[in-house]
Amino acid sequence: MIKISPKTLKDLEFSTVAKQVSEYCNTDKGKEKAIHIVPFTDKDILIDALKMVNEYKSSYFQDARIPNHGYDSIGNELKLLGIENTFLEANNLKKIVSLNFTVNDLLYFFNKKVELYPTLSKFSREITFTTDIIKSIEVIIDKFGEVKNSASPILQNVRRSITSVQGQLNGSFGRDLSRYSAAGVLDDIRETVVDNRRVLAVKAMYRRKVKGAILGSSKTGSIVYIEPEATRNYNNELSNLLYEEREEVIRILKKLTNEIRPYQEILISFQEYLSDIDVIAAKTKYAESMNALLPKISENRDLYLKDAYHPVLLLNNKSKGDTTYPQTIGLSNDSRIIVISGPNAGGKSITLKTVGLLQVMLQSGMLVPVHEYSRMCLFDTILSDIGDNQSIENHLSTYSYRLKNMNYFLRKCNERTLFLIDEFGTGSDPELGGALAEAFLEVFYEREAFGIITTHYANLKMLANELPAITNANMLFDTRTLKPLFKLHLGEAGSSFTFEVAQKNGIPYSLINKAKKKVERGKIRFDKSIANLQKERSKLEKTRTKLDSEANKAGSEKERLEKINDRVQKKLESYQELYDANQRLIYLGNKVKGLSESYFKNKKKKPVIDEFMKILEIENVKIKQQTAKQRKAEKAKQEKAKKEVEQKVEVIRKEKKKQKEKEEAKPVKPKPVLKVNDRVRMHDGKAIGVIDSIEKGKATIDYGMFTTNVSIDLLELVERKR
Repeated sequence: MIKISPKTLKDLEFSTVAKQVSEYCNTDKGKEKAIHIVPFTDKDILIDALKMVNEYKSSYFQDARIPNHGYDSIGNELKLLGIENTFLEANNLKKIVSLNFTVNDLLYFFNKKVELYPTLSKFSREITFTTDIIKSIEVIIDKFGEVKNSASPILQNVRRSITSVQGQLNGSFGRDLSRYSAAGVLDDIRETVVDNRRVLAVKAMYRRKVKGAILGSSKTGSIVYIEPEATRNYNNELSNLLYEEREEVIRILKKLTNEIRPYQEILISFQEYLSDIDVIAAKTKYAESMNALLPKISENRDLYLKDAYHPVLLLNNKSKGDTTYPQTIGLSNDSRIIVISGPNAGGKSITLKTVGLLQVMLQSGMLVPVHEYSRMCLFDTILSDIGDNQSIENHLSTYSYRLKNMNYFLRKCNERTLFLIDEFGTGSDPELGGALAEAFLEVFYEREAFGIITTHYANLKMLANELPAITNANMLFDTRTLKPLFKLHLGEAGSSFTFEVAQKNGIPYSLINKAKKKVERGKIRFDKSIANLQKERSKLEKTRTKLDSEANKAGSEKERLEKINDRVQKKLESYQELYDANQRLIYLGNKVKGLSESYFKNKKKKPVIDEFMKILEIENVKIKQQTAKQRKAEKAKQEKAKKEVEQKVEVIRKEKKKQKEKEEAKPVKPKPVLKVNDRVRMHDGKAIGVIDSIEKGKATIDYGMFTTNVSIDLLELVERKR
C-alpha cells in the first residue's frame, strides 16, 4: 500500500500544483476535488488514473474529440430528494435532465470508442446508462422549464380560466381607461402598476369621480392611483385562479419528485462521474501548459529523469519570460543515493524538490514535464526533510525537530522508500552533527532506500566516494564569475567555494588567510582539490560546448553543400539527356531533309522510301532495347528538363516584358506640330532641310540641292521658323 505523509506534500509545495490544476476545472465540484488531490494509495487505481489522463490528452490529436462534460451542480436538489415530502421545482428538474443528457453522451461516446480510449471506457462502464429520468421529467416539464398544460386535466382547465379572466380584465381596464381619459380626469401618464396591478393615474381633484379602490398616490400627492371596481373584481378572481394553479403545480411536482427519488443514488454517481472527468480534463490541460507527458513506468527500482523541470518554477518563469534550466538525474540499484554538494544558490534544493515533486505528481495521477525517454518507478513511501522546520508549538529548535524527523525516517525507511533531505546534518556542531548525519546515511544505505541529499559536510562527500551505490554530485559554477550554471554534474563532489565567494564579496585577503589558518590543513586541501576539479570541469565543459557547436556547424555546412551538389548533378544529367535527345532529333531531321531534296531532284520514290524505312528500323531497334520503365523514366527526365528550361525562358520573358512595360510607362513628350519654313530632319537621317509646303499629311522638304516629299510622321523638328 502506498502512503505519502501530509508533511512531504507540504515540504514539496504540492498544494500549489493542486491549486493550479483546479484553475482548469469547469465545475465547482471538480475544483473542490482538484484542490484536495492526494497521491493514490492503490497501485492499480493509480496506473488507471495515469492512463485516463494520457488518453484524454491523446484526444486532442484525434478526430473523435471527447464530448463536453460541463454541468450545473445538483447538490441542493440531491439534499431535497433525501428529505421525504419535499418537491423539486421545474427549473431544478431541468438541471437533472441536463445532467443526465451530459452523462449519456459521454457513456455513448466511450462505448463506441473503446479502442481509442480503453481505460476511460472501462471507467465509464461503472456508470448506469438510463433515459427513464429524462422521459419522466420531459412528460411534465417543457423545454422552457415550465410545467406543461397537459400535465393534468385540472391544470389545463385552471389555465384556460386564467387566460379567459386575464382577457376580461384587460378589456375592462381598457374601457375604463378610454372613458376616464375622455372625461379628462387622468394625468398625462394615464396608467401605471402598483403591487402588480394595473391602476389609473387620476388627478387628485377628480378622485371621487372614479369608482374603485385607491392603492396609493404620488410623492407630491397630485396623482392618486385607483384600481377600477370592475378590474378589482377580475383581479380577485384571477388571484384565486393563480392560487389554484400553484396548488395543482405543487401536487404535480410532488408526484414527479417521488418518481425521481428512487434514482437518487444514480444521480449522485452521475455528478461524481462528471466531476471526476472534469479533474481528468484539468490534469490534461495542466500537462499541456508545460508539455508534460507520461514517462515509462518501470516495474523495477529505476528512476531516470531526463530534462526534468520543476512545474511551478517552469510556469512562473514562462509567465515572466525567464529561462528555466532542466536537470537530468537518475537513481538505480547501482546508484541508490545521490549526495549533492556545492555553494548555496546554485540550485541544489530546487533539484531535490524537482525530483520529489515530480514523483508525488506521478503518484497522484498527473503527467510530468520530462523528456519522453525518462523512466519512473513507484515508491510506497516518500520521506522529506526540507527547509527550516523549527517547531514553535512544541518549543523545539531546528536541530531537535530534525532529529525527531530522522527518528521517523529510521522507522519508515526500507527498499521501497524515497527520502529527500536538504542540508543534511545542519543545526548542530559541524563535527558532531556531521558524524551523526554520516551514521544516519549508512543506515539508509544498508536498508537499500533510494534518496537524494544536499550537504556541505566533507565527511558525507567522502562517504559517498567510498560506498559503491552512493554517488557524489555538484551544481556547476562558472569558476571565473562564481555565478551558478544551474546544471547538475554527477560523479564529483562540489566545493562550497567558501573563501573564493568571501574574496569576491570584498572580504580582505588578510582576514581570509587568518580564517584558513584556523581550519585544519587537510580540510582546506580537500576543499581546494574539489574546487580545482570543478574549475577544470568548467573549462572542459566550455571547450566541449565550443567543439560541439563547431562540429554541428561543420556538419550543417557539409549537408548543405552535399544537397547543392546533388541538385547540380541532377540538373546536369537532365540537361545532358535533353541535349542528346535534341541532337538525335536534329540528326533525324537532317536525314529527312536530305531525302526530301533527293526526291525533289530525281523524283524517284523507291530509294527515298528504302532509306526512310532503314531509319525507322534503326529507331525501332533502339526502342526495343529499352524497357517500358526505362522509356517512361527517360521521357519523364526529358519532360522535367524541358519544363525547367521553359520555366527559365518564361522568367527571362517576364523580365523583358517588365522592362518593356517600364520603358513604355515613361512619359512621352508631345510631338510638335510642324509648320512651313520649319527646319526638320528624318528620324533616321542627319541631313537638315526646310519645309516648303504641307499637304495631306506629307511635306515637301527643300535640301538646297534637291527637294523631296516625306510623310510628316517620319520627320522631327530641328528649329522653328524665325
